[in-house]
This record gives sequence, C-alpha cells and structure tokens, in this order.
Amino acid sequence: MVRSQWLQPHPSGVPLQLTDALAQPPAGLPHKEQLEQGLAELTARLEQLQAALGAEGRRALLVVLQGRDASGKDGTIRRVFSGLNPALCSVTSFKRPSPLELSHDYLWRAHQAVPPRGSIGLFNRSHYEDVLAVRARGLAPEAVWRRRFEHINAFEAMLSDEGIVVRKFFLHISKDEQRARLEDRLSDPAKNWKFQEADLDERKRWEAYTAAYEEVLERCSTAHAPWYLVPSDKNKPRDYLVAEVLVRTLELMDPRYPPANPAALALRGRIE
Repeated sequence: MVRSQWLQPHPSGVPLQLTDALAQPPAGLPHKEQLEQGLAELTARLEQLQAALGAEGRRALLVVLQGRDASGKDGTIRRVFSGLNPALCSVTSFKRPSPLELSHDYLWRAHQAVPPRGSIGLFNRSHYEDVLAVRARGLAPEAVWRRRFEHINAFEAMLSDEGIVVRKFFLHISKDEQRARLEDRLSDPAKNWKFQEADLDERKRWEAYTAAYEEVLERCSTAHAPWYLVPSDKNKPRDYLVAEVLVRTLELMDPRYPPANPAALALRGRIE
C-alpha cells in the first residue's frame, strides 16, 4: 500500500476551533480493508525501525497520546504498538497524582518516565494534564497554569536537544461519538468496569476542555515537539494515521545498526 502524508503537524501559534467535523476521517482515506493491510505494513515497519533504534542506542522516541474520555488511547496503544519489542518500549499512564508526585514540581513525574536512549516511550495522558484537567476543573488559578505553557515548551526543547524525539497526538472525537462510546461501556461486561461516574462530570466540562485543548495545540505545537490532530470517531483510520506519522518520524530519524567489530567478524566460521 502506497503511503501518503495524511496528517501534518498543527502550525505553531495558529488558533483553531475543535469542531465535530474535525473528528471525521479525512476525505480520500483508503477503505477499511486497505487500512487494515496498511496498518499491518506500518506496524511491521515500526518493528524494524525500533530494532535499529535500540541497536543504535543514541536517541529515543517519546509518543504522547492525549484525548477526552473514550477517545481511544488504550485502543491505539494496543493496535499500533503491540508488535514492538517490550524490552525496548515503555507505556506510562498518567492518572491522578500521588502524594509523592504532588510533593514535587508538576513535571517531575513526566521526567521520570521519559524513555531512555534506544527505546520508544508512550505516554497515555501526560504532563499536559497540568494545563488541561487542572484548567478545566479549576484546580489551580489561571496565573499558575498559564505560565506552564512556557515551562512545557522548554522541557520538550531540552528533551529534543538531548536526543529524545517527541511526537504528540490529540485523539479528537465528537460529543455524540463520546456519548455512544460511554453508553457502550455500560452495556458491555468487558468494558463497563472502565466506566466511572466521574466520566460524566468530565463530560459536563466539554466546552472547558475544548478551550484548553485548542490553546494547547496553538501554543505547544513546536518544530521539535509537534502536535498532530487525529480524527478519532473511527478507530481504523485513527490507528492508521498515528502509525503512519510514527513510521515517517522514525524513517527521518534513520536509526542505523552500529558497525561490527572487525576482530569479531574475523571469528566467522571459526566458532567451535
């Protein structure tokens, strides 16, 4: 399947409106069967690139997944990254901060989870909760959370300077689709354990979260750590689009296997 660059980074400093229409797959995207084939090809390529990244051991890739409740963060991780070598991959889910985490600065827990060189790290939610949930739920004054945009941009610039490539994905779903998925959770025994009444409280803050996400994409999509807005009302297009960006990113990184030791190669055919 020929790959195209369906998603581009959100331009830095450009305002946007997160309409429901942006949650729909882009026009012209391949059909379901082609997407399945394309995703299989992309995940196989990811596995190859991860192996080279691990052998090279000089850089890392940090993947940030953000989205509203039921936007598909877990599903994206499962379908896009399940073929990776777990020894060279980590997944960190950011939930309500623990007492230990609250005793440190708000970026401390994120920095602890940054992947080491030679690996891929996935953030399921992230340090952006401190300018999203904190803002939407009124957990800190505006003077506090607003200055964090600059902190976060500086943090990600430092990671980039240290060889950590950062790619961030906002999984955007419509309000109707979220309602359908929450209803589905209540109806499916394999999913209803995920449902919490707090999910409905968060849904009531839809507009507050919308404003927060809009400003995050405007102010924190940078050349070194771009944000991608991923239409996520449909699962297969969502997974394909994320995988395509990651393969493109790793191919641009072009990780290389280190050269073999000539003395070691001289032993070829002589091992008893």
